[in-house]
Amino acid sequence: MNQLSDPVVPRLTSLAHGGGCGCKIAPGVLANLLKRASPLTRAFPDLLVGTETSDDAAVYRLNDTQAIVATTDFFMPIVDDPFDFGRIAATNALSDVYAMGGTPILALALVGMPINVLPHDVIARILEGGETVCAEAGIPVAGGHSIDSVEPIYGLAALGIVDPARVARNAGARAGDQLILGKRLGVGILSAAFKKNQLGDAGYRALIDTTTQLNRPGTAIAMIDGVHAMTDVTGFGLLGHTLEMCRGAQRSARIDFASLRWLDGVIERASEGVFTGASTRNWASYGESVELDPALPSYAQTLLTDPQTSGGLLIACDEAAAPRVLDVFHSEGFEYAAIIGEVMDGDPRVSVFR
Repeated sequence: MNQLSDPVVPRLTSLAHGGGCGCKIAPGVLANLLKRASPLTRAFPDLLVGTETSDDAAVYRLNDTQAIVATTDFFMPIVDDPFDFGRIAATNALSDVYAMGGTPILALALVGMPINVLPHDVIARILEGGETVCAEAGIPVAGGHSIDSVEPIYGLAALGIVDPARVARNAGARAGDQLILGKRLGVGILSAAFKKNQLGDAGYRALIDTTTQLNRPGTAIAMIDGVHAMTDVTGFGLLGHTLEMCRGAQRSARIDFASLRWLDGVIERASEGVFTGASTRNWASYGESVELDPALPSYAQTLLTDPQTSGGLLIACDEAAAPRVLDVFHSEGFEYAAIIGEVMDGDPRVSVFR
């Protein structure tokens, strides 16, 4: 359902200034905050992945065959149904483990709630939603931490395991690689329509279905020879996360706009001016590193910077590996996975052509 039916219970989204991965600090601001961070992997040789390339999770080697994947993700409500909010937040948090090629092993809940504003059974339903997704992933929610906060916040700290030789990073793309995206785009635009009460039942169901689909194919895809880089597309939009991949590899990328798959109704809403504030912040942060074909529709920038909550995996792989990657996606129910572009030599930039 779109919202709670009890008029006494406030809409979850009404208690937050933003929602989902659209809450993320703008990429340009975040880069400035972190620019003085030390390159930790030099001081800790068993830290295989740290902060250097804005990767999805930290990876720490335990021995020759095992490494720990550690990540955390939390945000404010993107929907009003507490159970659905919990499911979306948990799916999104676990995605970072899958994006590194890992297998989740346990999670800890991160909970901040306006305890005197929301009924306790509503908060319990949020937690139940997260536990349901973790059970689907085959892991326990083994603890956590909670605080009384002004806005409702929920997410997970997630741990996984991966073979150190098969860690999937966002920084290894090579010239000639195909770019494959696992899910349809447009979550931010649908969520903006939801907040305006302009999203019908079919649109809401599409929003929930995509944001609660676990990115489990990442574990198997990381084992395919010829897969060189992987990340998940979340709050910085398709352009932002593709650009992170380019910067990590010191390569450029071309995206075929016609190959992108959109959630139902997204194109129409974007053309009518429906978008999130995060989309504008995203473009302000990295637009100077993007080239858009003048033949693209006027709303293309909105679509390409749209923040995705629990978005799809973005894969860079050689041409020979692409059919196998697509087979894994399709066999696990990701019917819209498709090749959307390619990696090329050149300075880190992203160009989009019609």
